[in-house]
Amino acid sequence: MATSADRSRPNILITGTPGTGKSITSSEVASACDMKHIDIGVVAKERELYTEYDQEYSCPVLDEDRVIDELEDEVSEGGVVVEYHGCNFFPERWFDIVFVTRTDNTLLYNRLEARGYTGKKLSDNIECEIFQTILEEARESYAEEIVHELQSDTPEQLVSNVERISQWVQAWLSSR
Repeated sequence: MATSADRSRPNILITGTPGTGKSITSSEVASACDMKHIDIGVVAKERELYTEYDQEYSCPVLDEDRVIDELEDEVSEGGVVVEYHGCNFFPERWFDIVFVTRTDNTLLYNRLEARGYTGKKLSDNIECEIFQTILEEARESYAEEIVHELQSDTPEQLVSNVERISQWVQAWLSSR
């Protein structure tokens, strides 16, 4: 696996609680920076990278080891924006920077409810955001200096976040 020093393009992880703007942010960043967008949920579905189906949450359970095996070569080439609502199973060497999207709890509740989240799935995701679960997971999994929070409440913040990440990519490329 190539290290950051070996890659000609950076790798970015955008993570956060469902409903905090990961998908739109990662898609826009990939487009703006001419990078490949890898949505782990989509890849897992296309390649059937699941271990079982969780009835309580009405979703499949990701086979994290198979995800890593499937994507190792692709990520090692560099130039990817990886998106997923978890981050502690990805190898630290994969990413040059990690962004955690965050959203006001009231806004998040409304977004998730509009997606059809109810009951335990809805309350657990809101609690995840309240307790900063994904942010703490990122801080425990990666070097402190590469983990950054992005507030994602408004369209203006989305635009600002994409600009901020794009500027970081340009700085990374210029430093090579």
